[in-house]
Amino acid sequence: MECLKQLKQFKLYPGINTAIIALMDAPPHSAEDSRRRELGAFLRSRRERLTPSATGIATGMRRRTPGLRREEVAMIAGVGTTWYTWLEQGREVRPSVEVLAALSEALRLDTAEKRHLFILAGRQLPERRTVAPEKVDGPLLHMLQSLVLQPAYVVGRRWDVLAWNPAAVAVFGDYGLLEGDARNIVHMVFTNPHHRRLLVDWEQLARNVLASFRAESARYVGDADFERLIASMTRSSPEFRDWWPQRDVARRLSGVKHVRHPSAGAMTFEHMSLSIDDGSDMKLIVYTPLAEQNSIAKLEKLLGAMTAQKRNA
Repeated sequence: MECLKQLKQFKLYPGINTAIIALMDAPPHSAEDSRRRELGAFLRSRRERLTPSATGIATGMRRRTPGLRREEVAMIAGVGTTWYTWLEQGREVRPSVEVLAALSEALRLDTAEKRHLFILAGRQLPERRTVAPEKVDGPLLHMLQSLVLQPAYVVGRRWDVLAWNPAAVAVFGDYGLLEGDARNIVHMVFTNPHHRRLLVDWEQLARNVLASFRAESARYVGDADFERLIASMTRSSPEFRDWWPQRDVARRLSGVKHVRHPSAGAMTFEHMSLSIDDGSDMKLIVYTPLAEQNSIAKLEKLLGAMTAQKRNA
């Protein structure tokens, strides 16, 4: 503030002083202003890299504009040229989801670019739910196997267990012996006798599992596989049948799980759910043994016994 007062008193270059003072007196740009300017700059960069020939636009001999002109993008997207110009200039306009989709097509944006555009525009990208078979790729499998002292598994969109590591087998049992719905987390928690006995505080944990499952399954309402699982669980589990209509929802990404292992006894794990950012809705669930109840040493002993059993088989 003192510096500004001294500048206002300085008379040597009044024109420059006026410009500097006006700049210093101007209110700072808001985060929304910055986001709009970044949106405009991103659109301009995508427009300038796109050649007219790629969109079927005939060009003359003289063309000074790199890439497409603003009016050409507006024409392809079906929007007004003035409105699109304002958008590139970072003015206060708010494009709809439909307009953003049209601009994405006009500018030939790939999946990552389209997602970036929607984020900058403050809009939710419409999700296309896939029913394709779920596959765990090599890098994720390698990471899963590298978690030697951390039981971990990968679940799909319906919470079916898709892959697991030896530590998970040592604590929770061999998922490879289960088929179909029996390898589903909700199914195991509510109907698998071994899994149910394994979990201390079963009711609280089962309610949390059910509430989290309902929250995530909302994106798949009407999906045949989800409906079939829910119908099966309603028939086979009295608790599921009573609790599901209550429509409780929750989002639990981490917590502590107490286990009563048949041979190792009481064990305690801290667990975390990590989303796989590839649009598949797969998640990596990792359990870290705690010092409580000597859980780390017990897990090491279980893994050693598994290794010895395989060696002698």
